Amino acid sequence: MASDLTSDQASDQTSDLASNLTSDQASDLAEHSDGPPPVRRLTVLHDPACLLCRHLTGWLRGSAQLIPLEFVAVASAEARERFPGLDHQAALGEITVVADTGEVWRGAQAFVACLWALAEHRPLAHRLATPAGLPLARAAAFAASKYRQVTGAGRLPEVDWAGLSYPSPAPCEGACTVPGAPAV
Repeated sequence: MASDLTSDQASDQTSDLASNLTSDQASDLAEHSDGPPPVRRLTVLHDPACLLCRHLTGWLRGSAQLIPLEFVAVASAEARERFPGLDHQAALGEITVVADTGEVWRGAQAFVACLWALAEHRPLAHRLATPAGLPLARAAAFAASKYRQVTGAGRLPEVDWAGLSYPSPAPCEGACTVPGAPAV
């Protein structure tokens, strides 16, 4: 997922990343003057009230991970405390992933970041991260958004995912959208 950056671009990116970090995380980042540190953990902000989000969270948890994934309810008190510089309102509308380095991905890029963390799907993530592959990732994110709209129209009975019981979710009502996607 890394791209070829000039040293000025890398420096700008590093300072942008630092704005999403706590002071301890920012000081750790400052210690790596030779460029951004490697990603060692990803936090996925998910909607526990959405069946699709819960299903995908269960799938991600059950997959072999090269980079550990943590799951935090979107716009929760924990999310706001851990990521004070994040636009939590925007995170409600689309999948959002935050790296321990402060990088933030939304929508298709967040979907690719999740795949990149998985042992079995990292090669696919590398292909989807290219200019040719990103439209496919956008289409997958758009399809997930539309699936949420269709399946979230009514309340479903309590569901058991991966041995965990969840109450019936509230309808998604189109909360997940892909920026730039055509209106349907």
